[in-house]
Amino acid sequence: MTQDPYEILGVSRDASADDIKKAYRKLARQLHPDVNPDPDTQERFKDVSRAYEVLSDPGKRAAYDRGGDAFSQGFGAGQGFSFTDIMDAFFGGGAPGGGGQTRGPRSRARRGQDALIRLDVELAEAAFGVTRDLKVDTALRCEACEGQGTAPGTKPVTCETCHGQGEVAVVQRSFLGEIRTLRPCAACRGYGSIIPDPCRECSGDGRVRSRRTLTVKIPAGVDHGTRVQLTGQGEVGPGGGPAGDLYVEIHVEPHPTFTRHGNDLHTTISLPMTAAALGTELTLPLLEADLPASSDDSSETVTTYDLDIRPGTQSGSEQVVRGFGVPSLRGGRGDLVVSIAVETPTRLDPRQEELLRELAAIRGEEQPDGKNEAPHKSMFGRLRDAFQG
Repeated sequence: MTQDPYEILGVSRDASADDIKKAYRKLARQLHPDVNPDPDTQERFKDVSRAYEVLSDPGKRAAYDRGGDAFSQGFGAGQGFSFTDIMDAFFGGGAPGGGGQTRGPRSRARRGQDALIRLDVELAEAAFGVTRDLKVDTALRCEACEGQGTAPGTKPVTCETCHGQGEVAVVQRSFLGEIRTLRPCAACRGYGSIIPDPCRECSGDGRVRSRRTLTVKIPAGVDHGTRVQLTGQGEVGPGGGPAGDLYVEIHVEPHPTFTRHGNDLHTTISLPMTAAALGTELTLPLLEADLPASSDDSSETVTTYDLDIRPGTQSGSEQVVRGFGVPSLRGGRGDLVVSIAVETPTRLDPRQEELLRELAAIRGEEQPDGKNEAPHKSMFGRLRDAFQG
């Protein structure tokens, strides 16, 4: 068989690196031992691999073109081809100097990290919404270099080690031959360029830390632990890259009167024994009373509710006021649940004691039975009793 690598690959002497790469890929797919196990085909595959090794290396190709022996430097026995080149032939990857595409240098500009800040709000602010000014300490784009990281009047220069590729080839010998892998260039850290004169403000990072003030609008209905996302208000990325997001985590402070359960508000009122027995009407302060007075006189906020206490109201009973709870983020509003606590007088003057005794006599309660009552049985308990009976 001819020893001319150009003839072996079927390309002309002025073929480009791309043409050589394409010819090798085509032949390697046809002749690889995994595809065609014929011994003659395997020998031809070795010749093709050796020919490609010569023509894909600019130095070896130039030496051959000057009249050198392409296969006199230990290229025989099929052990000189690159494992990367074999994989490239089948999967279309690139190799240094082979004319294909590599991963290339990585960009200095990268997206910044997200930031998280805690905001303490009162229950009324969480329920009805609030607008706050927040001071945030994050990384911002360096204005001195406009995020480029270079001193004014300078620019990055191409890395001499990787020639701007951002990667260098590392060749190792194994039983498969030479295994060629690509690794990030240590000189430029994979960027393909070096900043010889970094910006003094940001030390070449393209960003500086600074404190700024943001106006945040908290929607009505947020709850404890809710996070409000502010897109693009987080940390600016290295190299002046796009900013991440800022998350405002809501912490609702305890309220002295109301507690929140979902979108419902719960409160407890204390009633004298006489008011619970006779019934009454109470003016109940609502959560809206905690809101600051609005300068807009056209919209008046209802801050109280007239609650009707029915005669004979028992301690522990509840009354539900519809639509006076917390607004929902999805629309609508919860309820206000009012628990009644009836107070029994502990200190009576003689006249009060006399009147209570007279009332007890009228009601026949001077000597109450004090009968024990069985606890309320569950459905399963009632079924068990029915079967046992």
